[in-house]
Amino acid sequence: MKDRTYLKPPWMQRNVGNRLAPLFGRSVVSRLSVRGRTSGQWRTVPVAVLEHEGSRYLVSYRGLSDWALNLQASPECRVTAHGRTEDLMAEEVPQADRPPIMAAYRDKYGSMPTVSAVLTALPDPADHPVFRLHARS
Repeated sequence: MKDRTYLKPPWMQRNVGNRLAPLFGRSVVSRLSVRGRTSGQWRTVPVAVLEHEGSRYLVSYRGLSDWALNLQASPECRVTAHGRTEDLMAEEVPQADRPPIMAAYRDKYGSMPTVSAVLTALPDPADHPVFRLHARS
């Protein structure tokens, strides 16, 4: 695998926090399902969907995560929030267009556990894949 900028979450967040996040953060946390780039099986992770200037975005705040790599390989995804699932397409935002989106993400979610520390450790917007969500045609 090529080198990638990614800060792996600690064991507790991966194995406990990610499972509990949708239960306790229902107003903030959605569930993203993407097809594995190798297996083709659906993989589901908790995410915070950012609404910014009339569009919705997914920010891989820890860097080039597996779900971001999966979206790069196959942009079809499902987002579940408030009991409703949407079939969507994810379009990667060019690096030059990421700074204002990353600033909005930090403003909205920077108070969440680990988000501010990770964004401080990875300050370059180029290190964070960002995807604009839109309906499947």
